[in-house]
Amino acid sequence: MLNDSDLGVLIRESDSLFPFIESLHVLAITCFFGSIAMVDLRLIGVSFLEKPILSFSRVVLPYTWKAFAVAFVTGLLLFVSKADTYSHNQFFLMKMSLLMCAGINMLFFQFATGKNMDKWPTSEALPAAARLAGFTSLVLWVSIIICGRWIGFTLI
Repeated sequence: MLNDSDLGVLIRESDSLFPFIESLHVLAITCFFGSIAMVDLRLIGVSFLEKPILSFSRVVLPYTWKAFAVAFVTGLLLFVSKADTYSHNQFFLMKMSLLMCAGINMLFFQFATGKNMDKWPTSEALPAAARLAGFTSLVLWVSIIICGRWIGFTLI
């Protein structure tokens, strides 16, 4: 079991390793959410309206992916340390379900909605499907963050 692995025990029983990893996880999520929210707000038409979505996303998304990678690795390390507990936690399970939904939303946007992004107008009004994808992304990521915060308060 992951929970009883050498790595899981090391993280769980260390006085400083779990809080350090958790801090990195929170910082990575902050960077990730900040950057994805910028793109989503542009899709919705709320901010960064002077920037064409294609060039704007090309600048911002590399940071998004780097932050996501750090959040993923640190989240996996946190999970390994308490896999038995997390795997039965309703907020953890909800967070994982919402992460899958966010991934599906992103994939659908990437391969369907945003496939012709280079042909979109540079004005603030983007296609309705793009605005819906941005709004859905924001709602999902806020929900994921809320569930993540509640995990620590509902551990058995």
